[in-house]
Amino acid sequence: MPTRAVQSPDLSPTRGIRLNSFIRLLQWTLKAAVFFILLAFALNNQEDVSVQFLWGWQWRAPMVLVLLIVFTLGVMVGVLGMVPRWWRQRRLARKALQPPAAESPKKTVETVAADMYGP
Repeated sequence: MPTRAVQSPDLSPTRGIRLNSFIRLLQWTLKAAVFFILLAFALNNQEDVSVQFLWGWQWRAPMVLVLLIVFTLGVMVGVLGMVPRWWRQRRLARKALQPPAAESPKKTVETVAADMYGP
């Protein structure tokens, strides 16, 4: 039975450059596709819509603008909801990086988890 020769992997320095340029081209292609999809969405949703607020207030604007504003507000509310947890995680990370004091007891995984998620 004939044996097959095993090829060594291409470890030349130009392989990494070719891979990086391919990844960059792929990223730009995906960005262009997302841009054109959003452009088509915006062009198809130019009709004016009426947003009814309380006390009879009304606002008329193109649908794509209303959707963009609602999406932006949703992202802002989500980020504001995450801020306390981010601050807590940063505080715990700073506390974990500090050298332990001589008189303080050593923290275990259970005590760190209790600090993070509560008792």
